[in-house]
Amino acid sequence: MASCNETELAALQAVFANSLSVNISSLLCSKFEYIDTKFSATTLAVDNSFLLFSAYLVFAMQLGFAMLCAGSVRAKNTMNIMLTNVLDAAIGSLSYYMFGFAFAFGREEDGNNGFIGRYFFGLKKVPDAAQGIDYSFFMFQWAFAIAAAGITSGSIAERTQFYSYLIYSSFLTGFVYPVVSHWVWSGDGWLNTAYKDPLFGSGVIDFAGSGVVHMVGGIAGLWGAYIEGPRIGRFDANGRPAQLKGHSATLVVLGTFLLWFGWYGFNPGSYVKILTPYDSFKGSWTGVGRAAVTTTLAGSTAGVTTLFGKRILTGHWNVTDVCNGVLGGFAAITAGCAVVEPWAAIICGFVAAWVLMGFNKLAEKLKYDDPLEAAQLHGGCGAWGLIFVGLFANENYVKQSIAGSPPYGLFLGGGGKLLAAQIIDILVITGFVSATMGPLFYLLHKMNLLRISAEDELHGLDLTRHGGFAYYHSDDVKDGSLGHEMQGKPATVHTV
Repeated sequence: MASCNETELAALQAVFANSLSVNISSLLCSKFEYIDTKFSATTLAVDNSFLLFSAYLVFAMQLGFAMLCAGSVRAKNTMNIMLTNVLDAAIGSLSYYMFGFAFAFGREEDGNNGFIGRYFFGLKKVPDAAQGIDYSFFMFQWAFAIAAAGITSGSIAERTQFYSYLIYSSFLTGFVYPVVSHWVWSGDGWLNTAYKDPLFGSGVIDFAGSGVVHMVGGIAGLWGAYIEGPRIGRFDANGRPAQLKGHSATLVVLGTFLLWFGWYGFNPGSYVKILTPYDSFKGSWTGVGRAAVTTTLAGSTAGVTTLFGKRILTGHWNVTDVCNGVLGGFAAITAGCAVVEPWAAIICGFVAAWVLMGFNKLAEKLKYDDPLEAAQLHGGCGAWGLIFVGLFANENYVKQSIAGSPPYGLFLGGGGKLLAAQIIDILVITGFVSATMGPLFYLLHKMNLLRISAEDELHGLDLTRHGGFAYYHSDDVKDGSLGHEMQGKPATVHTV
């Protein structure tokens, strides 16, 4: 057998080595591509699971709203307020699916105007990978939309015709709320921090919706309750306020804790993703966890402040007032939960409690009647939350959590541009909601579709509109409002 010389042997070794290297490289590339694909799929799965779980928590707040509303009204109106809460979710599903989501987040590749979206009607062409729009994101945003409608329901409780609920709920979730959310949360919204020319070079920081959700729902409710007028008996002939207490403090407390639980989806869930590292310069602290902590501290501080504040003002320890104080703190911290230090959240909750108590005093002087204090709580405390961000937003946390390059809080050395943008946001939300929901409620009023008759109001909506009471309650017997079933008096019973 012929043997290879040294030159031939070296050539063969080079060919073999090169072939082996190519095969190993090809094998490694294939393996790395496989691993990368698996990691990407896992990331998407975890982020979507986090977003959907957050959406479920926010949706659970509807049960909290229902319990809170039921406990805050008189027993004779329990079935009515429960039904309206159910329909806020059901009607809101359809209107947000058909129109609302498109108005809020529908942007084409060439972009939209800064006022309103115009794409994804009826979820057409969803999912859209290029824009990161999928069904999980729709579910999360839908849960927010129906929360805004639920806020308004409480303001006009105990004296509103059923038709009105269907009309205003559709309009609020299908148009009014989506337009405001487009301004602040859509990438091409004119108030967004990532807008091509952000307001004052800053844009608005409303991380989870103190303005977008709470102010919208609260101001809508303000106009509904104002145009309707106070409930019969809320103010006497001399204009002095009389207490029309809700029938169940137990339900109020239950509703508060359910809302508290759901807020952990509302605020931390607004990060949308959880595998993204939200690291500070001081260590590896997650933004998601920080949002949960600031939410807890603000609500707790507001509750304790309300406890002692109401004790000083009224001489009583009142559990329902404390519950509303807790919720006021949550509504306020919602805008800045991701961008403030825990110590600042305590300041937020403390001031929110006094904002709520102050607006409640003002409401009594103006003879304004809101059974849930929804306009004062969500509108007033939501506005304070936006101002709070302009004062206390932390530079590092803003960089971590907010798109674009907005400045940070005035009190922390960031200048006044962010605060100015936040104030403009309050003004335009107030103006837009007033210009849309105010005329709607006024039109319903003029068409005699808004308020029920005095007779129906005295007997209660459950009997006159819903076929009977949820249950009998002794307080309703005392004020003579139960109707013919308990009083032996005839009652006009309507079938609609």
